[in-house]
Amino acid sequence: MTFFRSLARDEQGATAIEYGLIAALIAVAAITAMTSLGSTLNGTFNNVRSKMQPGTTGA
Repeated sequence: MTFFRSLARDEQGATAIEYGLIAALIAVAAITAMTSLGSTLNGTFNNVRSKMQPGTTGA
């Protein structure tokens, strides 16, 4: 019975779960930001490519 009481008072597991949830939230936010940034960069590079003059071949 004392094992269960000490287990109920132990906060180490709860802290680990909280850190895991924070890490997961940060990962989701980073993935969302990188996806948005990637789409924006893709559009920028396509715009630059369409406005560039074709290069000449040979020297």
